This record gives sequence, structure tokens and C-alpha cells, in this order.
Amino acid sequence: MRRIVEPEILDHLDPNDPSAIKSRRDLRWLNWIMGHRSILSRAIRNTVPDLSASNRPLKVVELGGGDGSLLLRLAKKGLFSRVDAQLVDRNPTISEERLRSFQNLGWSVEAISGEAFGWMEASEGGIDLILTNLFFHHFENRELERWFELAASKTRAFIACDPRRDRFALIASHLVGLIGCNAVTRNDAVLSVRAGFSGNELTQLWPHKEGWRLQERRAGMFSHLFVAVKE
Repeated sequence: MRRIVEPEILDHLDPNDPSAIKSRRDLRWLNWIMGHRSILSRAIRNTVPDLSASNRPLKVVELGGGDGSLLLRLAKKGLFSRVDAQLVDRNPTISEERLRSFQNLGWSVEAISGEAFGWMEASEGGIDLILTNLFFHHFENRELERWFELAASKTRAFIACDPRRDRFALIASHLVGLIGCNAVTRNDAVLSVRAGFSGNELTQLWPHKEGWRLQERRAGMFSHLFVAVKE
């Protein structure tokens, strides 16, 4: 199945549009169905021995983190005890209540509004972990190469979980209306699968593979996982 990247409706809606609010709720539900919290927490746990060696707070960045709900669920898994996290999104919607929940877990979280690529370019680096969820399927391969060049120069570990591009996932994407997803989510779910990944497509785009431990595989029933850890 050829990879096709098309604009998704949610990316162009005002964050306060009722359809956008409902679609973000749908995405939290779909994340649960797809098991992304478990997929990502296992992937993070495999990098913990390398990342936990430092006696300073870990610097974690989530790109396209939205309302911070997934990052909070990962924080509650107790993977790290002290974290300085930055949540970068064009339209972050994280609430004060959620920020306090992070604080109660020993996490310091800053929500940054802006284009993630521009923020990454300006970042000084020294990031322990860059995390993305349902993010990189929005980009063409040539853009992903630029992303990965930046990531490889800024972080010690990189984890991305995106839709898997295959016929089973595509069929499932046409059925999300059966669990109550609205028109925005029904449209975007299909586009997300068509823009998803399979095989070792992301590994091939990662630069300077020497000195990096790379893993790319199917994850769960509908997802695709890519992990890069500096050796």
C-alpha cells in the first residue's frame, strides 16, 4: 500500500470548535483502544537503564502533545521520578488541573505554543528523550529526514508511535464511527492510516545510524513503533 499524506481536518480547526473538542476526546479513546500508553511505556522502560544514570532531572520533550493527557498517563506509570518536561504543540490545550497533577508526581511541565519544527531548530539540545504519538505520519518523507537530522543532534533517545499502514488497520479506520467518533475523526482516521508506516521505512530515514540502536516494528493491532537510542 503506497504511503499518501493528506491534510487532516482537526489540524485546521480552531481548538475551541466543538467538533475539534469532540475529536480530541475521540483520539483519547482511540489511543486507549490502540494501547498506545502500554506500547510507549514499554518502549520507555527499555531506555530507562540508560536514561536513569544521571542524578539530575531528566529532560523529556513531547512533540504534538496537545492536552498532555497521554504524557500524564505515562508519568503515572512511575517510569521516572524527576522530570523536567516540555510539551510542544501548535495549540496546546493542557489545563491547570493537569499541570498540578504532573507537579504532584514530581514532574515539572512547561507547555510551549508554537510550530514544533521551529522550536526544535532553536533548542539547545541536551534532551534525554523526545517522545511523539500520532505525530510523524503528518509529514512527507523528505520532511521526516529533516526532523530526524534535528532529533539525532538534540537527544539521547527518541520514540515515535504512529498508525500502521496495512489493510487491516485501514478497514478498522473506516469503522471508528461505530464507537461514536464524530465526522472529523472518521475522516482523519482513514487519512492517518494511509499516511502511516510499515516495515523499516523510518529506520531508512534516520541519519548517521552508527552509534545508534534502532528498533522499528509493528506494535499492537494498529500501530507502528520506532525507537532510536544513542549508544
